[in-house]
Formats: sequence, C-alpha cells, structure tokens
Amino acid sequence: MLTFFSRYLSVGVVNTLLHWTVFIVLHSGVGLSQAWSNILAFSVAVTFSFFANALYTFKARATPKRYVLFTLFMGALSFGVGAAADHLMLPAWVTLVLFSGISLVVGFAYSKWIVFKEQT
Repeated sequence: MLTFFSRYLSVGVVNTLLHWTVFIVLHSGVGLSQAWSNILAFSVAVTFSFFANALYTFKARATPKRYVLFTLFMGALSFGVGAAADHLMLPAWVTLVLFSGISLVVGFAYSKWIVFKEQT
C-alpha cells in the first residue's frame, strides 16, 4: 500500500503544479470564479494524472470507462470545493491547498479501490 501511495504522491506533485498554474492564470489573469477556474484547471491536469497513475502507479490499462469514472468523480470533487470556496468567500490559495489535500487522500482511495481495483 505504501508503494502505491508513494507513486500516487509523485504523480500528484506534477499534477498539482499543472493544476495550480492553470488555476492561477484563469482566476487571477482571466478573472474567472474559483469554481470555474478550479474545474478547468482540473480538466487540464486530470488527463495527465489518469494516464500517469494507470501506467506508473497501478500498472493498469487506461480504458475509456476508467477515464470517465476517474474524471467525473474527481471533477465533481473539484467543482464542489471551488463552489464551497466561492460561497464562503475564501481566498484562492485556500481553494488550491484545500482541493490538493482532499484530492490526494480521496483520489488515492477512489483510484485504488474503484477505478483501478482489478489491477491492484
């Protein structure tokens, strides 16, 4: 389990850099809300994350069904965190840190026990 989590964490670092960069550009540069900035940044990073985790972390086939399962769940989580941050009027950096932490733990569990269950 620790090996899977270590690999997932490594992919997560790169994924987080992608996510944060796009979020900052969209929110600060373009002026989109935190909810939309977060979901769009997630969309950019999720494809990298899915394929890297399929191949590197879980050594599983990257199928369309798995991609949809992963993307829809994590996308809903991303949008929900952004929407909650908008509602609570939290600073953008809080949204980024909060989503990164939540998605690391919840995303790992969801990936291991649902998306890539057969291969692990």
